[in-house]
Amino acid sequence: MEGELFQGGVLMHSYLRAVGFSRITKRSSIRQIITDVVETYDEKTVIENYPDGMFAEFSKNYGCDCGITVCGQYDENNVFYPDYYFPFFRGTGITTQESVVIERHADKESFAGACDDLRIGVTLIFYLQNAAEYLQQREKGNILPGGQPLTLSGLAREGKILFPVEKDKEAVKVEKETSKNRSSLIAAARNGDEEAMESLTMEDMDTYSMISHRIVNEDIFTIVDSYFMPHGIQCDQYGILGEIQEIHHTRNEVTNEELIQMTVESNNMQFDICINKKDLLGEPEIGRRFRGNIWLQGQIHF
Repeated sequence: MEGELFQGGVLMHSYLRAVGFSRITKRSSIRQIITDVVETYDEKTVIENYPDGMFAEFSKNYGCDCGITVCGQYDENNVFYPDYYFPFFRGTGITTQESVVIERHADKESFAGACDDLRIGVTLIFYLQNAAEYLQQREKGNILPGGQPLTLSGLAREGKILFPVEKDKEAVKVEKETSKNRSSLIAAARNGDEEAMESLTMEDMDTYSMISHRIVNEDIFTIVDSYFMPHGIQCDQYGILGEIQEIHHTRNEVTNEELIQMTVESNNMQFDICINKKDLLGEPEIGRRFRGNIWLQGQIHF
C-alpha cells in the first residue's frame, strides 16, 4: 500500500448509485471503497511540489469506463489523507473544442469547467474529472489559450425512455439547417450584431407562439424533440432530452448491479450517459429518446 490510509469522515455521494453502488448506505462501506481504490488503483497521478505536501489522485474502474476517484494529500510521514472522492464515467469521442475556463472550487482541490458551445446556447458548466493532470499541465505551461479538446459525460440518478417523434427526411433536413443558422446568429450576437439579436428574439417569439398553439391538442414531448437546460441550483446539473445513438450494457464488478451507458444526441451535441438499470424507466433502444437529469462531468485532453 502507498503509505497508511487515513480513515477520515466521509459523506455519501448522491451519484454513487449511477456507477452501481446503490446499496451503499453506511459510511463504513464508503471507507472500505476508498481504501480499495487507493490500494488497488488503475490510475494514479501525483503532484509533488504541492503547498501542503504531495497531492494525489487515485482512480479505479468498477465497470466499463466508470468507477471511483479519490483525491487527497500525503504528509511528510507518507500518510495519505483523502480529502474527497467522486464517482466518474468517462465518455467517448470529443464533444467540443471550444475554449474552456477552469476554476477551483472554494472548499477543496477540485475544479469546475465552463465552456460556451453555440449548439446549446448556454454556458456549459461541468465537474473536471482529471484535476491532477490539469494541475500538472498548468505547471508545465501546456494550457492552450484557444481551447483544449473536451469530452463531456453525465451520471444520472433517474431517467425515462420516450418514443421518438416521427419525422420525414425533409423535416430532418430543415431542422438541421435551422439549427446551423441559429448557431451562426448566436455567434454574431455575441460579437454585438444587433440584427442577429433581433432575429433571435423574433425566432423565440415565433417558437413561443407555435408551442402555445400546438400545446392545446398535443403532448409537450411531441413538440419538443430535445432539450439541454440547467436543472436546480447546482450549476453542473442539467435536465436533458435527447435521441439515443448507441447503447452499452455493463456491470459493477463488486455489486453486480447492471449499468446502462448510452450515447445521446441533444441539441446537436453528442455525449455519453451512465445510469443504473433499476433507475431507468422503459426499455432503451437506438432511436428512442432519453429524458432525465444528469451531473455533467468533463475530461480535458492535453
